[in-house]
Amino acid sequence: MNSPDAAAGTTPVWLPANQPHQFYAGGEAIVALRGAGNARLDHGPEDWVGSTTTRYGQPTEGLTRLDDGQWLRDAVRVSPENWLGKAHSTYFGADPAVLVKLLDAGQRLPVHCHPSNDFARAHMNSHYGKTEAWIIVGTPADGGDVHIGFKEDLSAATVADWVAEQDTAAMLGALNQVSVRPGDTVFVPAGLPHAIGAGVFIVELQQPTDLSVTLEWKDFLADEAGGHLGFGYDVVLDCVDRSGWDAARLGSIVRHAEDALPVTDLLGKDAAAFFRAQRVRGGAELEPSFSIVVALEGSGSLKSESGQFPLHKGDTYVLPYAAGPATVDGDVTAIRCLPPEVPQ
Repeated sequence: MNSPDAAAGTTPVWLPANQPHQFYAGGEAIVALRGAGNARLDHGPEDWVGSTTTRYGQPTEGLTRLDDGQWLRDAVRVSPENWLGKAHSTYFGADPAVLVKLLDAGQRLPVHCHPSNDFARAHMNSHYGKTEAWIIVGTPADGGDVHIGFKEDLSAATVADWVAEQDTAAMLGALNQVSVRPGDTVFVPAGLPHAIGAGVFIVELQQPTDLSVTLEWKDFLADEAGGHLGFGYDVVLDCVDRSGWDAARLGSIVRHAEDALPVTDLLGKDAAAFFRAQRVRGGAELEPSFSIVVALEGSGSLKSESGQFPLHKGDTYVLPYAAGPATVDGDVTAIRCLPPEVPQ
């Protein structure tokens, strides 16, 4: 399907599923979206789309491989201006600065959070932390649940005791339970404790790391060390946001954006320093940018200066900057995921 010079970063590139093994169940929603011949069920609840990021502690697992066998990461490093554009590559280097996943929670995920940029640089030898956002694309018929932010301020000792005792009931009970449906979005700042409920299917945007502080590790991870990534809970619990999140605060990060515009901004300005996302439909005109396109429903095409490409439910593409402006035609709905804005 792809041209022989796809690695050059001058044309849209169709991507097969890329599902590194995970500790939790899921994958049925990915198979339903992408097709049984292009996804797997056995502990494949995440599809890392157009990934230049590896799983924590792994040299290549999680990376996207192109048709010629080359890692997308390496192709971007060879031709960063083609893939990312001059402004982005000047500021961020040869790094898209975003990771996109399809995530199908076949079971409730454990209570966890992620470090901020400052914390990751100070304690984890990483340039990036892991702020993320969820675009809800599927839930159980009666709606899905996510758990985000503590209901009230908590002391460091209280959280540390819950983690030491693995008091699941206390940790989960202390979080706000929020019902979500397709079309909703949730912006999850670094440090905010959260868990995704069973049956929730999302397109996830995040900073390009695999850094998770798992407060609830028992019955999920092999051992306690996996919960604190080997740094010790005495260190990593300092990254947890222990402040209370009331309805007003939650309302600032949980949104519903549903309309018939060809292009709809989904995450708003607060997320733009980390990543951006759009819902695009037939008639959408897309400015040049590195981006990941995930087709959710319908059938149509993606046109760029290098040609016309089929865009049907379940298709995923990586669009390089040098592919130029593009248009979406047909009765199709897709999510377009973009890197952070380049600071002026």
